[in-house]
Amino acid sequence: MRAVFVVDACRSPLGRAGGALAFVRPDDLAAAMLRALATRTPTLDPSQVDDVVWGAANQAGEDNRNVARMAVLLADWPVTVPGATVNRLCASGMTAVVTGAQAIAAGEAEVVVAGGGESMTRAPFVVVPPDRGGEGAEADTRLGWRLVNPELDRRYPVTRLGDTAEEVADRYHVSRADQDAFALSSHHRAAAAWAGGRFDVEVVPVPGAHGPVAHDEGIRPDASAEALAGLPPAFRTGGSVTAGNSSQVSDGAAAVLLASEAVVARWGVTPLARFVGSASAGVHPHIMGMGPVPATRKLLDRTGVAVGDLDRVELNEAFASQAVAASRELGLDAAIVNGQGGAIALGHPLGCTGARLVGTLAHQLAASGDRLGLATMCVGVGQGQSVLLEGVGRG
Repeated sequence: MRAVFVVDACRSPLGRAGGALAFVRPDDLAAAMLRALATRTPTLDPSQVDDVVWGAANQAGEDNRNVARMAVLLADWPVTVPGATVNRLCASGMTAVVTGAQAIAAGEAEVVVAGGGESMTRAPFVVVPPDRGGEGAEADTRLGWRLVNPELDRRYPVTRLGDTAEEVADRYHVSRADQDAFALSSHHRAAAAWAGGRFDVEVVPVPGAHGPVAHDEGIRPDASAEALAGLPPAFRTGGSVTAGNSSQVSDGAAAVLLASEAVVARWGVTPLARFVGSASAGVHPHIMGMGPVPATRKLLDRTGVAVGDLDRVELNEAFASQAVAASRELGLDAAIVNGQGGAIALGHPLGCTGARLVGTLAHQLAASGDRLGLATMCVGVGQGQSVLLEGVGRG
């Protein structure tokens, strides 16, 4: 298998639901990321891109009918550049990166742009009318299961995502104090990263309704333990999962430029990192937040890497309960997990987040000179996916 490199990665600022990006279509967000990569990498000739692979979890509204292809056309790239859209719910953007890397490793591509995006604000309501076999009831496509097969519901009674977070908290003994402390750290680390300019290298402004949007909206630099402790349970009476220790519903997009070793040499560029490998795994839907554990174990076993070899970890914070539980089960050092904050502070635009995690990790490895980094995340309906990157000594 051929070597695959992350040449560059960028993302939009992440907007809060109904916030600065509320009037930006998801296909326009995707196109903005393609244009940004071409601008940031002058040696990139879009006509030489073998494929654009894009992750989108919803695909029920303006992101329908292959948003990847729409983004290629909206970005004014040549019509000869193809595009494919993939869906692994929360990990859609990560799956897009993995798909692109696999194509290059197999010798079926030289240059792939992979990423993902989501406008959760603009997610529509849908209905299957009675004259087409439906019940005529509306379903909100923003988040969670909808139009569920009754047989699937019988076998795996459908629960809200927040209820799965409560289940994980109970089973793995993650206290309310543990969750709030993790959430507080996410906000403070993200605020410090912005203040220190560490996001400047990856975040590109995008047009919003009232001018350019250049900063993540969800970060609360003044977050306090007292304020978090005062929030009521969001999903279960007497529970421990709150709006404050859960990820934010958000809008945003991220993209990663992947290339073969031959292309990197021809361009004369030093990449951010090398793509080492990936793995996916399934868990029971009721504890979907634990998906990173088997996925990461499978990946580390496959690559011969030990947990102690990892220098940096980007673990998606769908909920603090699952992030804490997964970190404990894997034996991760809290000091290396989400050093610039995570989805609790930044936001979690579903299809975007996996690509964001990989991109942020690649930039961190390049800036620090660290050797190995893991990006991992849980997936709704019970899955996990992980990616391993190796730094190339830029720092």
